[in-house]
Amino acid sequence: MRKEDQDALDELFRAARMQLASSAYAARAIPFESIAMAMLLAQQRMINTLETRVARLEDSHDSDKDHRMAV
Repeated sequence: MRKEDQDALDELFRAARMQLASSAYAARAIPFESIAMAMLLAQQRMINTLETRVARLEDSHDSDKDHRMAV
């Protein structure tokens, strides 16, 4: 596995570990299901955060452009 892929995988497992305490109560027959779901949850949170940041930057850029055109 390439170094950057290994780093990304390690980050996913770290994020999953943070969620495992709550998912441990689910008592899944296959523990990897809980790990995979925790990884997906962490990824979705990051996607939501990045989408919000991009939207704010786009709004800020648009309002700056509108302000420059009005001057």
